[in-house]
Amino acid sequence: MSATGIPMQPVQQKRAAALGATAALLALIVLSVAWEWWLAPLRPGGSALVLKAVPLLLALPGVWRRRLYTLQWASMLILLYFAEGIVRGWSDRGLSARLGWLEVALTVVFFVCTLAYVAPFKRAAKRAARQAAKENAQQNTGQAGGSPR
Repeated sequence: MSATGIPMQPVQQKRAAALGATAALLALIVLSVAWEWWLAPLRPGGSALVLKAVPLLLALPGVWRRRLYTLQWASMLILLYFAEGIVRGWSDRGLSARLGWLEVALTVVFFVCTLAYVAPFKRAAKRAARQAAKENAQQNTGQAGGSPR
C-alpha cells in the first residue's frame, strides 16, 4: 500500500540494466584515471584532470545499490562526460582521440541502462498518481453530490 492507501503494483526491476549501468560507470572511472595519469595525459606525468573521476566515484555507491535518485542525477551528470568525449574525440589526435570516443561509448551505455532501469518506476509512479487523482475526484463528487439534510 502506498501512503495514500492505494495498493502499489510491483515494479519489475531490470537487473541487467542496473548491472550494465554499474559496469559502465566503473569502466568510466577506470578510463578517466588511466587516461589522465598515464595513457594520454594533457601534460607528461599526468594532469589534474584525473580529478574528473571524483564525481563518478561519488555516484558509484548509489548506482551500485540501485538507488533511483542517484541513478537519476548520475544520468544527468554523465552528459558532461559525453560532451567531453565528443570534444576530445574530434579535437585530439591519436590515442587521446580514441579514448574520447571510448568515453562517449561508455556514457551512452550508462545513460541507456539507467533509463531502462528507472523508466518502469517512473511509469508506476505516474499510474499511482493518476489512480489517486481519480479516486480523489470520485470522493469529491460523492461528497458534493450528497443529499441535503
